[in-house]
Amino acid sequence: MKPGLIWTLVRTDFKARYHGTMGGFVWALLKPMSMFVVLMGVFSFLFAGNPLYKLNLIVGLFLWDFFAEGTKSGLTSLHARGYLLTKARVPSWILVVTSMSNAVITLAVFSLVIVVFLIAAGRAPSFVALLAFASYGLALMAIVAGFSLAASALFLRFRDLNQVWEVALQAGFFLAPIIYPLEILPERFHFYLYIWPPTPVIEFSRSVLVRGVLPTLRGHTYLAIDAGICLLVGIVIFRRLSPRAAEYV
Repeated sequence: MKPGLIWTLVRTDFKARYHGTMGGFVWALLKPMSMFVVLMGVFSFLFAGNPLYKLNLIVGLFLWDFFAEGTKSGLTSLHARGYLLTKARVPSWILVVTSMSNAVITLAVFSLVIVVFLIAAGRAPSFVALLAFASYGLALMAIVAGFSLAASALFLRFRDLNQVWEVALQAGFFLAPIIYPLEILPERFHFYLYIWPPTPVIEFSRSVLVRGVLPTLRGHTYLAIDAGICLLVGIVIFRRLSPRAAEYV
């Protein structure tokens, strides 16, 4: 039953999001691409001495877009689909996880775009680099899933959380090294930037795709622990609060 239910929710969410639009799914791609063009026009002259700036920017923007869209959809997922909790016996966690489907599909398409972009730029990634990049994508999905599980249950009780997260995302965009190279900051500040979950995913992805350098085992261990903690905390909070979710819908 669950695989069929998951597919139905994913398909319905996908159709509902782009129903009535002329561009359809293309709009999901145009947003980060337009941001890329604007930011390139504004910041490229500041980092004209960095020949890899354009490639680093497009990788960072695509990964950030998944993080932002996935967490925003996950945060309101139980509230948006609350009618299913009261009218059908649907596991509540499925409603949260499937809310990420559009962001996951977009990330998959973005990944293909990034690879094509790199090949066109004469920096085709190796098979090992692609495998490492795929693992970073899975780690980012686990981070987003953990946040979504916790935030979706909390949002039913604290509706201001949506506004708080919007502000946090705006600040987080500049906290993560997306529009600027991490190297321009003193090394003593790098640790604090790496606490922000998207930072290691973005930096490791740039390292393997753009520079062709595999991060250290210590770095991979940190990312695995970070993703695991985010997912585990999300599951714990969700299991504690979700049984009463229908009361707050």
